[in-house]
Amino acid sequence: MKYSLDSEKVASATRELLEKRGVQTSQIAELTYFLQKDYFESLTLEQCLASVESVLAKREVQNAVLTGIQLDMLAEEGKLISPLQEMIQHDEGLYGCDEILALSIVNVYGSIGFTNFGYIDKLKPGILKKLNDKSTYEKHTFLDDIVGAIAAAASSRIAHRKQSEAETKGDDPGS
Repeated sequence: MKYSLDSEKVASATRELLEKRGVQTSQIAELTYFLQKDYFESLTLEQCLASVESVLAKREVQNAVLTGIQLDMLAEEGKLISPLQEMIQHDEGLYGCDEILALSIVNVYGSIGFTNFGYIDKLKPGILKKLNDKSTYEKHTFLDDIVGAIAAAASSRIAHRKQSEAETKGDDPGS
């Protein structure tokens, strides 16, 4: 049988898994707003949500979301090989594959996303604080970084678009 991937199925599975794991696109939009509000006075949450939706429409992003969440779920079920099981289960400090997977999302919109990702990953505002809570049964070793990366990518997308709009108008992009 010939392999054929249904893109709508991948997009739908991505959204369903995010919601199943307690993440709403509006929460990612709030992170995006947090990252860009100081640079663009007229920025709205609706614009941030539209940017998040555009990021989530990218196949590279969907692949990272599906992969990371699956690894988190397998860790919760104790189904990974040792010592990988323990590293993911405890979000081992020297295990950096979760950040590397997240950087594949950030990379979709250029280098500005790297600084946004590092900043938000360090502060862990909003939904990131909840996802990083180690006191619950749920493991979000990959998901907290993925959500931060989606917000950073959406933020980068906004910055690029605002710059382009400003150049077209001959304005300062920060006003």
